[in-house]
Amino acid sequence: MLTVLRDRSILLDSVVFRVGLLAALRSRKLNGRTIGVMITASHNPPEDNGVKLVDPMVRRRPSPSAPSSFDTDPMVLGRDVGGNPFECYSDLRYETTHAMLQESWEAYGTTLANAPSEQKLFEAYDKIIKECQINIDTKANVIFARDTRSSGAHLISILIEALNATDTAYTDYKLLTTPQLHYITRCLNTKGSPYEYGEPTEQGYYEKTASSLKAAMQGRQFSGSVTVDCANGIGGPKLRELMKHLPSPSAGGLEIKVVNDDVLKPERLNHQCGADFVKTNQRAPPSSHAAPMTRCASLDGDADRIVYYFNDVDGTFRLLDGDRIATLAALFIGDLARSAGLGEKLKVGVVQTAYANGASTAYVTQDLRLPVVCTATGVKHLHHAATKFDVGVYFEANGHGTVVFSDLALKRLKKYEPQSPAQSSALETLRALTALINQTVGDALSDLLLVEVILAHKGWGPKEWDLTYIDLPNRLVRIEVADRYIFKAVDAERKLESPPGVQAQIDAAVGKFKNGRSFARASGTEDAVRVYAEAATRSETEDLAQKVAAIVRQAGG
Repeated sequence: MLTVLRDRSILLDSVVFRVGLLAALRSRKLNGRTIGVMITASHNPPEDNGVKLVDPMVRRRPSPSAPSSFDTDPMVLGRDVGGNPFECYSDLRYETTHAMLQESWEAYGTTLANAPSEQKLFEAYDKIIKECQINIDTKANVIFARDTRSSGAHLISILIEALNATDTAYTDYKLLTTPQLHYITRCLNTKGSPYEYGEPTEQGYYEKTASSLKAAMQGRQFSGSVTVDCANGIGGPKLRELMKHLPSPSAGGLEIKVVNDDVLKPERLNHQCGADFVKTNQRAPPSSHAAPMTRCASLDGDADRIVYYFNDVDGTFRLLDGDRIATLAALFIGDLARSAGLGEKLKVGVVQTAYANGASTAYVTQDLRLPVVCTATGVKHLHHAATKFDVGVYFEANGHGTVVFSDLALKRLKKYEPQSPAQSSALETLRALTALINQTVGDALSDLLLVEVILAHKGWGPKEWDLTYIDLPNRLVRIEVADRYIFKAVDAERKLESPPGVQAQIDAAVGKFKNGRSFARASGTEDAVRVYAEAATRSETEDLAQKVAAIVRQAGG
């Protein structure tokens, strides 16, 4: 689970302190499970900072004798207030911009964050202890890290004050990517259990990634190099460290050319580089000098998202975003499952939001013949839906995503006995992917290697990948409104329930365009509504977007 609070760094002292209090309470509530705290603001400007919480996921069962929802032996770590056993392991469940850990703790986070005085803060803290029946004598455990922002060290000192004040045991992991902290949190919470995830150290992360990459390649060779823009953030030094554990290009390893990895000048973080810059501006960073048809990728500031791109032979920029990564992964994993003889035993599915290009959805459902689930925007919704499949693939268009294997799928992959050499090879590759992919959260470094493994297996370059389907032209328009709260969306944010009659007008407008699709979604942070539109041609897309924007503008006053 993941909670995100971001703002100008000078305004965050009290927020970080209160998050420290919340982390300590959460750990005690979960009988001392380890909570992770990451100081970062991802793709935001360098003067911003923020805090993310990595929280153990709790799975409850009605009674000790009731069957688990997964075909594994449960890891019972404690009992809830009703006396029922619960299982727990670290996992990403959602990312929001509100002060919450999980839905049942939203109010607690909000109360602490909004306490107007020290006295009110103490009262709120005590109230949470009583309502959640937290044993304050239980040892609390918190780990934390930060990215390269200049304000990070100061905010860490504020966090430590809160942990010391609550007598919480803690470990400072210094500089890490957000996904590395997620990895370590899961490893600590699963150590010694049937779900053990790996060695809970940064070194363990590199060694697990490197060994699984070798196993996944199955002797195949990488073709050409990949140029990686690290947004002048923490991903730069961590990618270089990972590369020390990988075979050199001369030994058949992947040639990785690192650019934009200057972490000595914090003001350069995300400046005209990084995944958000590339996605938003639809062009390579100015510092990129990659030759035509060369694979390029950009990370964000804390290395939890990645997008690919290349310049065609005529200089045309081609973006390979999160939709493209999701379809590539689904194609490869689906093929492997069938080749291993597990096509009928592993249900592979793709999770998207309404912002996914309609052509990607059609490709998955019609060409790959895999199910697609559409959820509301936000990693919390995507990840939750992905866990409903044996193998759930999800990526937001911005490049944040991963692949999740259920416990049942992992057990079947471990116990399955192949019937031929071809099945054996496919099975070994699948097994390796379960370790190469960071299943706890979107991880730009492991996603980078996942893409490179797939391209090597298929013998593809970026052009072949790009040609799997043709994106429909699309347009995103922002409309300021007097009150965003009157716009209430349903059906995974694809339809407006209110204001009354607005959706009917949108439907009528969409019906006039070939391959037309459009929806309006209220912003979560400002009085504005964003309209997404796509159609068969660029001019029709622009026309549709403006027509729907006019409908929204009129409804919003």
